[in-house]
Amino acid sequence: MHPDPTRDDVAALVAARTPIVVLETEDEADAVELVLRAASRPPGGRAGRPVFRWSVTDGLRRMDVDLGGAQLHNTDAPALLRSIVDGVAPAVYVLLDLHPWFDDPVVVRLLKDVALRPMGLRSTLVLVSHALTLPRELEHLAVRVPVTFPTPGERAVIVDRTVAAWADVTGLMPHVDPHARELLVARLAGLSRSDVARLAHGAIVDDGALTVRDVPAVERARFDALAADGVLSYEYATVAPGDVVGLDRVVQWLLLRRPAMDGSAPHLDAPRGVLLLGVQGCGKSLAARAAAAILGVPLLRLDLAGVHDKYVGESERRLRDALATADALAPCVLWVDEIEKAIASSESDGGSARRVLGTLLTWLADRGSRVFVAATANDISALPPELVRKGRFDELFFVDLPDADARSGLLRLHAARRGLTLEDAQTAPLVAASDGFSGAEIEQAVVAGTYAAHAHGAELDAPTVLRELRATRPLAVVMAERVAALRAWAATRTVPAR
Repeated sequence: MHPDPTRDDVAALVAARTPIVVLETEDEADAVELVLRAASRPPGGRAGRPVFRWSVTDGLRRMDVDLGGAQLHNTDAPALLRSIVDGVAPAVYVLLDLHPWFDDPVVVRLLKDVALRPMGLRSTLVLVSHALTLPRELEHLAVRVPVTFPTPGERAVIVDRTVAAWADVTGLMPHVDPHARELLVARLAGLSRSDVARLAHGAIVDDGALTVRDVPAVERARFDALAADGVLSYEYATVAPGDVVGLDRVVQWLLLRRPAMDGSAPHLDAPRGVLLLGVQGCGKSLAARAAAAILGVPLLRLDLAGVHDKYVGESERRLRDALATADALAPCVLWVDEIEKAIASSESDGGSARRVLGTLLTWLADRGSRVFVAATANDISALPPELVRKGRFDELFFVDLPDADARSGLLRLHAARRGLTLEDAQTAPLVAASDGFSGAEIEQAVVAGTYAAHAHGAELDAPTVLRELRATRPLAVVMAERVAALRAWAATRTVPAR
């Protein structure tokens, strides 16, 4: 049996007659089973206590002994808590989704009465919900237990049990490819126990076998589940290193660190990440997305602005959950785009941005997982000093406007994608006309040329692209002062990306 730190923590708290235990998880069935196992086999060989499960729809049901149906008359939360206060036999009560009653002063008082009973008569209330903020007067009486994801050993056991269950139901033993089983166990990291069982069952049920063909579908379903709250998502389309034109120093820096991320050199310290600062449209996001392909790991995108919530403490919880999931999915690249916009404080946010920043800074400094953070920023003045110091990121790169060689490469790349092969003689005037253009502006000039050519019933050619370039006013001209100030700041403080 593999050790389960969460079960051990819950068992110790139940044995110590802790009055209120909080488990924040969306996997209710697993939480109930966790408490049942912890309470029935407490440390030190002591006798277990009765375990009850309560919900507003089912009422009260005993879980450690089969006593038949639930007590439907106990569906009312205040009535249930009164019965616990009046009871003489201590027990463990798993209460599902009690938080809607936290606005009721009677319920809050009853919870305190349960918690303040003498030790010999005290029951333990285990509050289970996807997110739970206790009233302030109850916080000191409660202990929160982080619900850990299953370990590789636990996931392997769940997969094997799923295979055995399929064989029991069908009478046929599924064909299990050992390599596919190993891949499946690895790909199911970061999911709850019930989700591991569900996806493993889905891999077997379609053809009665577990093969390498099942792994991509399982991986897609896994990342779809991660994206459910909109904060963390899986990016299926990464960028090939060859598409990152003109950022050779960043590419080489990443290539040197690939062995530490792909597992080929486990003795090397894993790189922590990079902060890409620069002029808008010059390839920062492109480089961040390409980092996953260069390092040979999956790419996750963190919508840091999406964690903000109107309820106090909810923003930090959502960020902690997203970062815990990223840790469980390591090795991976975590892409945070335009990070300065998500952590900018204002008087109207109630301090949420500062708390989110604090949560992020703590994780950046303390994490031990192989999560490589690729963050981008356009405005260095909006970034706090504690974010850009060494230790949060390994390097701070400045992505400047492309030089002549980079512009030539970008023009050839975007033209070739649209069926136009540029010769050297054709490229030279385009490079001259695109002086001061960002990579995004060069691409849009080529795109505009395709529209113009189509309108005239012609194929895209170099003169058409040249006309579009000459008709464009680049950002470096429109916002010349801001671009100049940014380049001046970066000149002595950052590493050039080109």
